[in-house]
Amino acid sequence: MRIAEIFRSLQGEGFLTGTDSIFVRTSGCNLRCWFCDTPHASWEPKGDDLSVHEVFRRVVSQALEHVVVTGGEPMLYAELIPLCDALSQHGCHLTVETAGTLYLPLRCDLMSISPKLSNSLPRGDEHRRWQLRHARTRHAPDVMRRLVAEHAYQVKFVVDQPEDLGEIDRYLEELPEIDRDCVMLMPQGTDVVGLRETQAWLEPLARERGLRYCPRRQVEWFGLVRGT
Repeated sequence: MRIAEIFRSLQGEGFLTGTDSIFVRTSGCNLRCWFCDTPHASWEPKGDDLSVHEVFRRVVSQALEHVVVTGGEPMLYAELIPLCDALSQHGCHLTVETAGTLYLPLRCDLMSISPKLSNSLPRGDEHRRWQLRHARTRHAPDVMRRLVAEHAYQVKFVVDQPEDLGEIDRYLEELPEIDRDCVMLMPQGTDVVGLRETQAWLEPLARERGLRYCPRRQVEWFGLVRGT
């Protein structure tokens, strides 16, 4: 499997915010969000081809309980199935971060799903091919149903503008299987000032809907840099 980076950091989003973790970032993605904050794993995928054994060895050598497999889109790799099995058997608490468009029958303790709204569509005429592919692929309700049925989960929506909330309302109406207590609204942004400006209007709107507001603490703690 192609790995962009393996690093130790604090989880910055979701239920496990603040948890000291080892992150395994796979390289490659089936989507092309215009606001992607890890282009080295999507728009311009970089990394090394590593065996499951080598990834496992590097992770367990850090001697941490919590492991996060992220991307890119890790569900692109069938090797994730034996990797998750091995890490689980080793006693790791495993989070898998995915956009919820692809399914693998794997083991994890928390499926962290970030469905992509229409606000994620690539911009610019030069990306016309990806615009069509992204629009066709970004919403996979049958995959979402399987993921939330088979795993403990959290669902994080990236919100850019107040108008996005209507689309989220319709999404949750379409998929009533999703427990609203597991749904988080997360601001789009890569700098502290912008995130705080969005938080000012997004947090109360999330509360009105009975949903959670999800800050992006890694940006506040470290800035937008690799290895965090």
